Formats: sequence, C-alpha cells, structure tokens
Amino acid sequence: MQFPEIDPVLIHIGPLAIRWYALAYVAGILIGWRYAASLATNPKLWAHRGPVATADQIGDLILWITLGIIIGGRLGHVLFYTPELIWTDPIEILQVWHGGMSFHGGLIGVLLAMVLFARSAGLDTLRVFDVICAAEPIGQGLGRIANFINGELWGRPTQLPWGMVFPGAGPLPRHPSQIYEALLEGLVVFLILRWATHGPKLLNRRGVVAGIFGVSYALARIAVEQVREPDAYLPQFPLGLTMGMMLSAPMLLLGLILIWRGLREPVPAPADAPA
Repeated sequence: MQFPEIDPVLIHIGPLAIRWYALAYVAGILIGWRYAASLATNPKLWAHRGPVATADQIGDLILWITLGIIIGGRLGHVLFYTPELIWTDPIEILQVWHGGMSFHGGLIGVLLAMVLFARSAGLDTLRVFDVICAAEPIGQGLGRIANFINGELWGRPTQLPWGMVFPGAGPLPRHPSQIYEALLEGLVVFLILRWATHGPKLLNRRGVVAGIFGVSYALARIAVEQVREPDAYLPQFPLGLTMGMMLSAPMLLLGLILIWRGLREPVPAPADAPA
C-alpha cells in the first residue's frame, strides 16, 4: 500500500505556513483544556472531596502547561535523541518548527509546570495531575495523526496487507505505527481514563487517575515499540530495548506506585453524608 502523500502544510497565508503538526498541538491543547475544565468543575465526580479547581484556574494552568509541552518536548528530544545538537548546532534547538518533540520530555515539562502552578495557586498537586492526565490522550492522539500526515516515525517492515511504503523509508511496506499509537496512546488510553473518572469515580482518590494514565500509556508505548522503527541515529540497545521502552519503564513504575498509594489513602465521606 502506497502512503497517501499529504502536504504537511494545511494552508499558506502569505509567508505564514499553517502546518498540520502545529494545528494538532493547538487543537489538542484547546480541546484538552475544555475537557479538563469540565472534569475539574463537575461536582458529581468529586463527591468526596469537592472540585479541585475553578474553570478560570484550569484556564490559567493551560498556559503553564503549553510552555511545559513546548520547552520540555523540545529539550527532551535534544537530550534523549539528538544531544549532539548542543555542540554542533545549538541554534537548531530553538527552531521547533523544524520538528523534533519528545513525548517524555514534554511530560516532564508539563509535570514541572503543574507542580509550580499548583503550589502558587494553593491547589492539591496530585488532584491537578489527575485532571490533566485524564485529558492528555486527546492531544496525544491528534499528535500521532499529525506524525502520520508528515510521513514520519514509521514502523518496521511488514507483510501485513495494511503495510505502507513511506517516502524516505525505502521500498519495503512498513507498519503505520503512527496510527497504532494514535489508537492505543490516544483513543484506548482516553477510554480507560474516561471509565476511571466516570465509572468508579476515581478522581476522589488522589493520584489514582494519574497512575492509571502512567501505566496505560507506558504499556501502549512499549507495545507499539515492538513494531516502530527505531531512529537510525540512536545506538543499538541490548535485549531489543528501545529508547521509547526505557523512557516508558519509569512511567509504568511511578504509575503503579500512585495507584497503590491512592487506593490505600482514606477517602473522606461524601459532603452530603449525615454527620
């Protein structure tokens, strides 16, 4: 199957090029913001503790998170994948429009942004984590679709009927691993978290939803890494490990710790319960 070449630029407005990749980031942040605000202010989801923040506070937080995504994602890509840029072409580090963003770097940037904002606003940091983690797969799924449109981050060669011949990847059909990631890291993880927030109402247990996000994303990423082509400039790791696997392993461990801790922590009685 031939890759359906799509212009990575959606539209030109004079000298300005609006790219699908940038649009995915903008749409993910805006949709995620509205979804996070709806979770944070829905009293039915916070019967035992009360809403974590106001809609205005979530709006302010999104500005911090946006900076965390851009700065952390870019620096993470440089440190984890292309550290040689630091001494060969440091100006390229600032040119984010050339591409090159790391999910794990962006995650670290977002975590730092949330900690700083929560402390400055007097909010419960773990509960803020829960809300933002529940909304994260929206942007994650859109970002992976943009990777597919760009024809980047393709998979290993395959004989499966949906294998695609990507430009610049040689003549062999390959796994469309970007689509796998959009479905697993985006849709499936979102549905798992949606169940957690609206089914057993786990937002009442501090850190559990964030932990479920960490575990489910890590497992999804590790699964797709089995068929995703490692970047050519990375060294060969032992035991078939990839950089994505090794960066996801701490997420898996931390997620399990958060779930264990949150399920052990006592939950206050509902606010409307009789005294």
